[in-house]
Amino acid sequence: MFHSFSFWRGLALAISLITVAPLLVILLGVLSPDVEVWRHLLDYTLPQLLLNTLYLLLGVGGGVLLLGVPLAWLTAVHDFPGRRFFSWALMLPLAMPAYVMAFSQLGLFDFTGPLQSWLREAYGSSSWVPNIRSTPGVVMVMSLAFYPYVYLLARNAFSSMGRRALEAGQSLGLSPWQGFCRVVLPMARPWLMGGMTLALMETLADFGTVAIFNFDAFTSAIYKAWFSLFSLPAAKQLASLLIVLVFGLLWLEQRARGQRAYGQAGRAAPLPRMPLRGARGGLACLACALVLLMAFALPFGQILWWAWQHAASDLDADFIELIVNSLLLSLAAALLLATVALLLAYARRRDERAAPLARLATLGYAVPGTVLAVGVFVPVAALDNLLLDWLGDSLPEGTTAIFKGTLLVLFLAYIARFLAVAHSAVDAAMHRISRSQEEAARNLGESGWRLLRRLYLPLLRGGLFTAMLMVFVDVMKEMPITLMTRPFGWDTLAVRIFNLTTEGEWERAALPAVAIVVAGLLPVLVLARQKETV
Repeated sequence: MFHSFSFWRGLALAISLITVAPLLVILLGVLSPDVEVWRHLLDYTLPQLLLNTLYLLLGVGGGVLLLGVPLAWLTAVHDFPGRRFFSWALMLPLAMPAYVMAFSQLGLFDFTGPLQSWLREAYGSSSWVPNIRSTPGVVMVMSLAFYPYVYLLARNAFSSMGRRALEAGQSLGLSPWQGFCRVVLPMARPWLMGGMTLALMETLADFGTVAIFNFDAFTSAIYKAWFSLFSLPAAKQLASLLIVLVFGLLWLEQRARGQRAYGQAGRAAPLPRMPLRGARGGLACLACALVLLMAFALPFGQILWWAWQHAASDLDADFIELIVNSLLLSLAAALLLATVALLLAYARRRDERAAPLARLATLGYAVPGTVLAVGVFVPVAALDNLLLDWLGDSLPEGTTAIFKGTLLVLFLAYIARFLAVAHSAVDAAMHRISRSQEEAARNLGESGWRLLRRLYLPLLRGGLFTAMLMVFVDVMKEMPITLMTRPFGWDTLAVRIFNLTTEGEWERAALPAVAIVVAGLLPVLVLARQKETV
């Protein structure tokens, strides 16, 4: 019989290996490069990929700050007509995957879209409209999709200290604008850097948007190397470089943030918001409305219109099968991830030395899905080859794979990617259970698994539900892992969107997009309810 501390630490180690093993497989590509593959990449692929990545990081980083910070400042510190509505409505773009926003924006603003068509009919020309099929177009779509990360964290910072920091600056003789630039922004820097880093990590991880725009990025290059060039080594080498960029971004964020943090002495009552009346209030309302219009209302309205036009022809047995596949995958992944997160959080509770393993197990959320797909597939393929050689003639004739192309590979990649989402919700709920409650249960004779079942499970019900909800929605929206590792013929709503948008059929992609957005609204509305306090 294992001692409790060694058993729970071993369990945490086993869970962490699901995430660590794919990362090690990819990182080994950096330590053991294939000279021929790298020569090909340097000659034909890497220079443009690196240049495009630099454009995206600089453009999206600036874009999310320009959108998120002013909106957070307006809704957190000021009072103007519509503030209560905009304070939560500006989070709605989180419900819309970036790839859905991408093809809806293309449908709206492309040469054949309604805007340019109307301009040509009314004025004879639309040549002055910027080309959305460009690098600035990709940057605009990603900035609109990812600015809520900065908005949420900046609003939290400004709500807790913005008005006091502004008054502190004014007491030093600074104007409101000078106080905002020289006092408020430096104090909010940890939140702003955290939000921008999340947005940039999503930018590096994005696959659907760059594929729809036919924009060369690392994620789309990894997919093409694997499925178009049939070169898994090239995909692995590209994935290794991308993961180095991701971890480099995390390191830069930590260096830039340093030890800066904001602390507040005591529990002073929040100061009243500064009213904006007349023209200033109208301009604040207009600014929020324009961003919400571009980031959610117009794209969602466009896909709703397309979906209504094609519902009669596309609501068939194939579409129902897509919904069933998506629901089954999402529900199964939600149950699996909640269970694994519960075991990991409980192992950490039972043995404090399991905490570093828990942190390793949750690294996958920072890693792009295309990278994890390659990292999971490579060792599974190697294991398949060993088993095929070992079992030999005992296998049925024509057997070419044992684990490849099964749901096992897909769920392993889901665990590596989304465990951080489930674990954060369960671990937060776990911390609300005091040691005294556990000691009382032990005095009543409960221990081990019975303690987990009789004490922790009932008290963790809310955290487990939150974990399942977040994972369910993330898996519904997830594209690259499902696309690259799903069993043959097991299509989902996200895969159908990819296939249709690849062929330029924006309108037919709208119906599955509406289903995904509606599912994504659930956690956003829950989050909005928690965030809005007045």
